[in-house]
Amino acid sequence: MSATTRENDWPGVRPEVVAEVVSGLSARLQKRLDAAVAKLAQRPVSRSGDEWRVPVDEEASLVLHAPGGVVVGPDDVRCGCLLAPACVHRAAAVTLCPLAEAPEPTEPAPAASVPTEPAPAASVPTASVPTEPGGDEPTATEPPEPATLTPAELAAARHLHRAACALLAAGVSGAGAVSQAELLRAAHRARVAGLYRPAAAAVAVVTRIRAARSGAPDHRLADLVAVLRDLLGLTTALTGPALAAAPAPLGALRGTARQSYAEEGGLRLYGLFAEPVLTATHAGAVSWAVDTGGRLSTVAEVLPHGDAAAAAPLAVGAGNRTVRLGDAALSHREFSRAGLAVQGATRSVTGRLGAGASVRAVRAAGADWTAEPVARLWSEPPAAQVARALAAQELPYESRPAGSDLLFLDVTLLGAAPSGPGGALQLLGRARTRTGGSEPVIVLRPGHEHPDLAFRANLALLAPAPGLRLRLIGRLERADRPELRVLAIGTPPDAAAPAAAPAPDADRGESHRLVLPADRAGRINLGLERLQTADLQPAERSAGPAPEPLPVAPPVGPPVHVLGRRVEQTVTTGRSALAPSPATAAADRGLLRAAGLATAADLLDGLRAAGADRPRDVFGRIVQDDHDAFATAWLAAADYTEALAVALCSAAWGDEEVPYPATP
Repeated sequence: MSATTRENDWPGVRPEVVAEVVSGLSARLQKRLDAAVAKLAQRPVSRSGDEWRVPVDEEASLVLHAPGGVVVGPDDVRCGCLLAPACVHRAAAVTLCPLAEAPEPTEPAPAASVPTEPAPAASVPTASVPTEPGGDEPTATEPPEPATLTPAELAAARHLHRAACALLAAGVSGAGAVSQAELLRAAHRARVAGLYRPAAAAVAVVTRIRAARSGAPDHRLADLVAVLRDLLGLTTALTGPALAAAPAPLGALRGTARQSYAEEGGLRLYGLFAEPVLTATHAGAVSWAVDTGGRLSTVAEVLPHGDAAAAAPLAVGAGNRTVRLGDAALSHREFSRAGLAVQGATRSVTGRLGAGASVRAVRAAGADWTAEPVARLWSEPPAAQVARALAAQELPYESRPAGSDLLFLDVTLLGAAPSGPGGALQLLGRARTRTGGSEPVIVLRPGHEHPDLAFRANLALLAPAPGLRLRLIGRLERADRPELRVLAIGTPPDAAAPAAAPAPDADRGESHRLVLPADRAGRINLGLERLQTADLQPAERSAGPAPEPLPVAPPVGPPVHVLGRRVEQTVTTGRSALAPSPATAAADRGLLRAAGLATAADLLDGLRAAGADRPRDVFGRIVQDDHDAFATAWLAAADYTEALAVALCSAAWGDEEVPYPATP
């Protein structure tokens, strides 16, 4: 059956295919590649089965053979022009295709293969999507890896490092299709050599650079900085002299090709919540569950999408799909309120549950958020939960425990307040503790910013209900003030308190109560379901204090943005971004030193000096260098910015309360 698709509906392509096709162009055609990409992007794309067809001109057409929606070889891209196969049209086509991993050898992997961390905008590169080995069977124990790099690994790491340094020096504006293809070629060489983690990081960099250059709505500069910092950090560690002195972390630096699964035997799972997954290439839903030991697990259904306009409805609709685990006949929404008894279970380090043929699962009773073993997730103080989430961010993604970035909090809504003078309104809540610790004021943000998901509408309905007490699950948003991406809410433990016995927090001036229908089991999946006005009922309260006033905006914090913006500007514009006037450099230096950030001032001066230190020939012309010294200076500044951001986030949630909102 033939179907016409949107003009941006291209199949996925393996990264090594892009590298090989682009490298086959002549130097003259490589200079014309970016213009050809822009021109071909305006052409309509049609699909018939496993073939995508694009008219190049009146006589020639491009045909992309993509079984399973992925182009797996250079021969699968054919052009009818006279210069084919060494034509610019084939290279432009693979440049426009989103990067993808190879199709699963048996069946599509369950959607937990698409990471739902970190940020809600989640333009997750498919290169980081782990695959499930052997139909979810546990993998055999692999022999220990060598303690030192082999010559092939070292050569591949150095190639990848040079390509990453060159891309950083060019910046997003200068990282055209040829630069991207060179990084992908180095990534493929690294993957063949067994350096899986650096290879995945390189593909993630290219994916985010493409999003930045195309103006994709899910592009976030902070995400691009993070993946580029990760890539340069890995290649520097692999090729630097420090590796010989400390060879222990080599396994973590190499990474793994596939996630391994361990036999868990019998598991009793209790559904927690379900959330939509929406990325640049995938859409679906993921369900979270906790076992009797308190460990979190995920079961998901996420598949590639080719139409960005239909991606959000696909993600919402995935909540009604059957959970792919044994013979369980319940949807993700139902599982978020029910339970499962599983036999023959397998689970990865990251908590992903295997769905192999040997797994048996039947529906069982769920547990309320206020009952064990679920309630213990809320017993940990907020500051300790934040410390756990920040520590997990330092681990490779494939080693992070499931839900390490999730916070489980009881909050009292304070209402909406502007983020600063003339700023947008933000919903605020105060964390509630029963241990006498600090109760930080938190900005409650939507779990995902896409307007077609229910997050924003649900938070808008909650905003006019100051004093409302909630039990919620959210994803930590790292910032210098407490911020949380809210994923699910429920009734607090004291919601069922009799009218004659006021709730413990009655003195806070509760104005509303969350009263949900019986079939909601006291919780709402904010991304998949919509709150109704009837769910927020006025509370019957005796005369008492009014709801507490919103916090007053505090003075401006330390000027950490001075260094952070220069780090980001370098990624955007490249080496040329670091040539300000002497007055600007002196002002930045003085501002940082006056705030006690002398190290930040030194790092910024070093970054600018490395950017301006360009070798020249005897005629004064700039000679191309390897940009290694410049990349080293940038990485030092980026690592310092990262460490400072973690410290500020930890302090904001700590014992000393940091008021919110802050004046920008």
